[in-house]
Amino acid sequence: MKSKRSFMIMALCLSTLAGLAQNTQSSGQVTEESKTTFKPHWYMQVQAGAAETVGEASFKDLISPAAALSVGYKFTPLWGIRAGASGWQAKGKWAALDDSYKFNYLQGNVDATLDLSNLFCHYNPKRFFNAYMFVGVGLAGGFNNDDAVALDAAGYRMQYLWSGKKVFVAGRGGLGTNLRLSNHVSFNLEVNANVVSDKFNSKKADNADWQLNALAGFTFKFGKSGKKAKPVVAYTPEVVETVVEVQQETKPVYVPAPVEEKKEEVKPLTENIFFNINSSVIRSSEESKIANLVAFLQKNADVKVSICGYADAGTGTTAINLRLSKERALAVEKALKAKGIAADRIMVDFKGDKVQPFSTNNENRVAICITE
Repeated sequence: MKSKRSFMIMALCLSTLAGLAQNTQSSGQVTEESKTTFKPHWYMQVQAGAAETVGEASFKDLISPAAALSVGYKFTPLWGIRAGASGWQAKGKWAALDDSYKFNYLQGNVDATLDLSNLFCHYNPKRFFNAYMFVGVGLAGGFNNDDAVALDAAGYRMQYLWSGKKVFVAGRGGLGTNLRLSNHVSFNLEVNANVVSDKFNSKKADNADWQLNALAGFTFKFGKSGKKAKPVVAYTPEVVETVVEVQQETKPVYVPAPVEEKKEEVKPLTENIFFNINSSVIRSSEESKIANLVAFLQKNADVKVSICGYADAGTGTTAINLRLSKERALAVEKALKAKGIAADRIMVDFKGDKVQPFSTNNENRVAICITE
């Protein structure tokens, strides 16, 4: 009888261990999908199109070819810098005599670029339409001005005539878009305006000359412009219980051990109530902090709060700052009392400008509230 009972107990232990070993698994669940983050990168633009030298002639009479080659670096999803060369041909015309002339120029540019699509929408490396704007400066070098020289020699007086080579300072700005064809290639459209000296087209008009460009081309990205973060996976062990029924002569009585309830520890709360210069009036932007502090004190009836007022040392006198720090602490105390917080739960102190809790001067216009 004893040997039979011992065999049954041994069988129970072995079957239970085997069941637990076979049925304990770990399952993984993705809690956050992978996101693509921006990566700084270089790019190149090749563009060609038409230019218009603004003048007294009709629009179609002053159209000329234009081209540009640029290299840029994008630091952030919004900001980048671009340097390049542009130009080709510009035109001028004597409207009264219907005589036109042309000359060549080459302009070096440095532009600051702003990604408008990422500014108004979120960053998306797969977006098809990617608008941008830019402003910049440049140096325009004019040459081959022989037509204007010939007109001047023929009697058409050009007060700002130049010959040989001439350099002009230019200011510029424009809009463009990159239409994504692949991860590295986009079709580019751009319009820009360049303002130069009135001497650019050799004619005196008492106002600056303008060179307008409408360009199309391609943008080539070098390297990867984005990188994917790994997805967050949480692993939860899954235990399947195996129940083995064993017939026993006597049933053991299970008495659960007493469970000691652990009192939840209340973590202290700190709220920094900032004030305007020379003011102890609580700003509307700080009302949410007061509300948060009141809710915490109402939830935790045994907790008290310590309020200490400060003033910045960068402005005012010692006496004024001492008074301001006191008034700021009392203003917060008054706000808490108005919300039903008992006075015996509030401790008030003030330091003037002798103590500066923050390294930034303006942040020391504050009342710091700490629960305890």
